[in-house]
Parts: sequence; C-alpha cells; structure tokens
Amino acid sequence: MIFRLFRRDPHARTIAALYGAIVAQARRPVFYLALGVPDTVEGRFEMVALHLALLCRRLGRDGASGQSLSQGVFDMFCRDMDDHLREMGVSDLRVPKTMRKLGEAFYGRLDAYDRALADADDAALAAAVARNALGDASASAPRLTGYVRAAARRLDAVPLAQLHDGQVSFPDPAAVGAGVEAARA
Repeated sequence: MIFRLFRRDPHARTIAALYGAIVAQARRPVFYLALGVPDTVEGRFEMVALHLALLCRRLGRDGASGQSLSQGVFDMFCRDMDDHLREMGVSDLRVPKTMRKLGEAFYGRLDAYDRALADADDAALAAAVARNALGDASASAPRLTGYVRAAARRLDAVPLAQLHDGQVSFPDPAAVGAGVEAARA
C-alpha cells in the first residue's frame, strides 16, 4: 500500500515533453518582439497559459485518456508556477493564494479561448487575445489571433497517439503572423 507513494507516473516523460514544448514555444522571442506580447512576467505567463490552453483543449476532446494527460500537463504547469513564485520571493503564506488566482486565471482563459475558437468569426478570439495576452493592445491582435487559430488547427490534426508519445509542435509564429499581415494588406 505504501509503495504506491513511490511509484513513478508512467506518463511522466510524456507530460514533461509536452510541457517542455509549451514552454519552449511560449519563450520564442517573436511573440514579444513582433507580435506585441509584453515582455514581462505577466506576458510570459500569458503565453504559457495560451499554449497550455490550446493543448488542454485538444486533449480534452479525447475521452478519459486525453483528459488524464491534460490534467498531468496542467499539474506540471502548477508545480512550475509554484517554483517560479517561490524563486521570485513570494512568501510561503501567499503562494497558495497566488496559485489559486493563477489557476482561476488559467481556467478562465481556457474557457474564453475554447468558446472563441468554436466561432468561425475571429472577433471573439481577437478580443480574448487582446484582453489576455496583449493587455488590450488590439493593434497587434490580428497577427496573434491568426497564430492562435493556426496553432489550434494544427493541434486538432495531431493524432492522440502522437500526443501520448510526447510529440507536439506548434506553427512558426513569425510565418503565421506575416501571412496574416499580407492578407490584410
């Protein structure tokens, strides 16, 4: 019975690979230099939350197996945010309250992005992107909105087996953003 506490999660490698891909994509400089995301702690949180929401949205459609994997990636996100808060000097007493706020913020964004992506019109998605990731800098919203739509489409096309192998890729934000600009011109 006690040995269950020491058993490793069989999906630990997959979860780490998926979360690592999310963080690597969220750290791409193009989001901050060309797509208008503020290069701040909040801006970086928003990009991680955006990519996590896109992946959780995809995994949530694949029954218990996908939902379990989604929960594992979300749990890793929470551990990572907890570690970062402590590194930034947030006190032990404030960490749980801050984590609760971050969790609520994430689920609010997941819901907003999911509803907006279900709509073929980009107006709701652009509003969600501008409000959350851009801090209301709506001038940059069309480029980032195009990227979010392309990333959601790419994730929707990925077979669940590939995700269970820890393989996920996101589109190049520079290429997607340039394509949106060309279409608007």
